[in-house]
Amino acid sequence: MSDVLDLLKRWSHSGTIRELDYHFARFLLQMGGDATPAPTLLLGALLSHQLGQGHICLPMVQLDRVLSELRFDARREARQQLQGDLSSALAFEQLIGDGTHPTPMVMEAGRLYLYRYWQMESRIAQQLKLRSHTVACDQSLLAAGLERLFPTSAETDWQRVAAAVALGSRFSVISGGPGTGKTTTVIRLLALYIEQQLQLGKEPTIRLAAPTGKAAARMAESIASAREDLDADKKVKDLVPERATTLHRLLGPVRGSYKFRHNESNPLHLDLLIVDEASMVDLTMMTALMDALPEHARLILIGDRNQLASVEAGSVLGDICGDTDRHHYSERQQAILGASCGLPASADVAVAGIDDSIALLRKSYRFDEHSGIGNMARAVNSGQTDALWQVIEEGYSDIDYQPLSERNYQRMIQRVAAGYQEYLSALHAGEPVQRALLLFQQHQLLCALREGPYGVTGLNNAIEQQLRSRRLIEAEAQWYIGRPVMIVRNEPSLQLFNGDIGIAAPDDNGQMKVWFEQDEGDPKGVPVSRVPEHQTVYAMTVHKSQGSEFATTYMILPADDSPVLTRELIYTGITRAKQRLELCGRPEVMELGCRRKTERASGLEARLRS
Repeated sequence: MSDVLDLLKRWSHSGTIRELDYHFARFLLQMGGDATPAPTLLLGALLSHQLGQGHICLPMVQLDRVLSELRFDARREARQQLQGDLSSALAFEQLIGDGTHPTPMVMEAGRLYLYRYWQMESRIAQQLKLRSHTVACDQSLLAAGLERLFPTSAETDWQRVAAAVALGSRFSVISGGPGTGKTTTVIRLLALYIEQQLQLGKEPTIRLAAPTGKAAARMAESIASAREDLDADKKVKDLVPERATTLHRLLGPVRGSYKFRHNESNPLHLDLLIVDEASMVDLTMMTALMDALPEHARLILIGDRNQLASVEAGSVLGDICGDTDRHHYSERQQAILGASCGLPASADVAVAGIDDSIALLRKSYRFDEHSGIGNMARAVNSGQTDALWQVIEEGYSDIDYQPLSERNYQRMIQRVAAGYQEYLSALHAGEPVQRALLLFQQHQLLCALREGPYGVTGLNNAIEQQLRSRRLIEAEAQWYIGRPVMIVRNEPSLQLFNGDIGIAAPDDNGQMKVWFEQDEGDPKGVPVSRVPEHQTVYAMTVHKSQGSEFATTYMILPADDSPVLTRELIYTGITRAKQRLELCGRPEVMELGCRRKTERASGLEARLRS
């Protein structure tokens, strides 16, 4: 047994696996004793390693794929340890069970799980399937309301279909790319939902939430703006919430614990919860959210399934949506949507279930055929590199592509610094911090890596040097007026969470603070000495940019190919741009990234459709 532990220890020292993965194998040996088969320990370490890569489980049919991702020497050593029949290793009941009683690992349907993740995935699937059943809905009232807010058109109105789907179920998903009208759909279906509840003599409690503070703020701003143009009575408009919050704040984190104040025993007080940017929600957060929902409440997830999956393990929105190219409704749902939305009947019929709760917005109103950003996003999302280069060669006015070189790298740094000049000038002129925060959000440099000249660290240093040369920030000062920072560790006591962005500026007494936007009211100032773990954020990873949009987005891709460079990452970066995209990258690296599609091992999709 010491041989396999020695092997895993060497792997952890070389970076092949994490130290955590090695210690999990040691824990398994302590629980299983000397009778533990060596392959069981190795599979446990590989399962833990897969979890660190974002996978929920280790499918046995993918074991060769997992091994192929190891270094050559580690791959050879692993295959030697796993030679022969693995059935005895997987049947070691002290460590691997079937879920009927707690064991460190669970084997189900050919997939190996850590017990906690098997339990979360099972609970989510069970709850979503229960909530996906169609609820009683007055079809005549629904049709009349839909006709008023979504007038009949010659072609299928997918926003109208989405509203009908959401109003007919206690759980629904509305998925669409940028500019497909997610906010328009949400505000109108909210009006119809409120009208129906008022006719029943109820004033519903509605909450809006998102995974990050930036996403929540953007959601609230969009809803508040759209509410003014809503064709509805004043009472209906008044019941549309003006504010959105983060999921952490909504659930109420318990200090010093991973638990939340709201849970199965203390559910949230609401009738309808709408969660934006749902692609960012990981398995753990989704479990906590589902546990905290009252039984009667409705949940609507809004997002773009083609964006990056969550940073932590799982791809919940992608698993729920499944293969959108093959999405069909059941015969019953087709009849309902045909009557209320004029949706043509299809010969392809699904079994009644989760697919009846999914609506796909298929038409972009922001990015039409004249939009370079929209066409580039579609080309990348389809993995068609020929189409990508065709878009670039068309010379669209809203995109600028430059192949990566030292000259173009320096040009990009200068362009980014010029973009940030406006918010810094506003601060130096004594304008309110609120305005500076708004101006800062107009520009953002995105990248794929954390380290190196093409990563967050190198790019932030390069931009700071450029801003100092322009005398826009103080030389060599750690905390200078205008320094933008992103929180990278949750600090519930300060109501600051991972992803929140603030700007340093003195208060009225001259004390330097970092100012953060709040769900309500003016920005909150936190003394620099109390700001939790953070990093400068002139540049951020594409992962961290999810839930945000910028008038001008700059993106630099690494000089060499990297496993993190995927189709979803490039697509997400492109679609952060509202008006203009400036992209710098080597052609061959871009092509490799566009061809690499993220696949996360999980059993959630299979459970939902079984």
